[in-house]
Amino acid sequence: MLRIVLAGICGKMGRAVGRQLIEEDDFEIVGGVDINFVGEDIGNILNLKPMGIYVHNDLETVLKETNPDVLLDFTNPKVVMSNIEIVLKNGINAVIGTTGITEEDVPKIEELSREKGASIIIAPNFSIGALLLMKFAAEAAKYFPDVEIIEYHHDQKLDSPSGTAIKTAELILKNNDIKSTPTGEFEKIPGARGGNLGGIKIHSVRLPGFLAHQEVILGSKGQVLTLRHDSLTRESFFYGINYALRKIKSIKGVVYGLENILD
Repeated sequence: MLRIVLAGICGKMGRAVGRQLIEEDDFEIVGGVDINFVGEDIGNILNLKPMGIYVHNDLETVLKETNPDVLLDFTNPKVVMSNIEIVLKNGINAVIGTTGITEEDVPKIEELSREKGASIIIAPNFSIGALLLMKFAAEAAKYFPDVEIIEYHHDQKLDSPSGTAIKTAELILKNNDIKSTPTGEFEKIPGARGGNLGGIKIHSVRLPGFLAHQEVILGSKGQVLTLRHDSLTRESFFYGINYALRKIKSIKGVVYGLENILD
């Protein structure tokens, strides 16, 4: 039985994931952390029968009281690094679904992981389709000199660009020496050409009606290749989450990107 503390249990993703975890015979939620609905039975939060486990707002306290096998984090970019530091300092493994972590953060996380012997999987996206899009985009970038990314998310998403877009750009940059902005280009409205990561323009759309979607547009003389993935429901993430939780005990150190451990 894998004992899980779920951070961000009261959010939309946390609730959806929590209900899915309950259905797995070899998973057990032993604690829930959130700043909302503190003291509420997590069964009520998940629209299930009361479970006798209550929402707490202090992660370290919950970890010490429950001694879980793994922390599953779906909080927000403002607190995720703090949560990672707390869980690793307590020598507990973690699977991080919260976006906001980049390759620049990985060395610090690796240092903490080595000190305490705890492992961590950081996954900007758990959708297998999204992971394939990243892989295909990185491969296509070997043959197309110019790339732009457009990512679309619901209007409640706090960070931009998305972790998926950042990870996609990082993978592309390993295969493509992106051109710099053409000489003489200027923006009539600042930001009109999107953000810039290593020469790749990234555009973020935040509107009600979207969940999680991404286009990678690659151009060369006389042709354009467009790759797109759409997550239409949160169920699209469940396979990847289950996979990461089942893998966490067999890996060592830090894995940044679920694609690195897919069979």
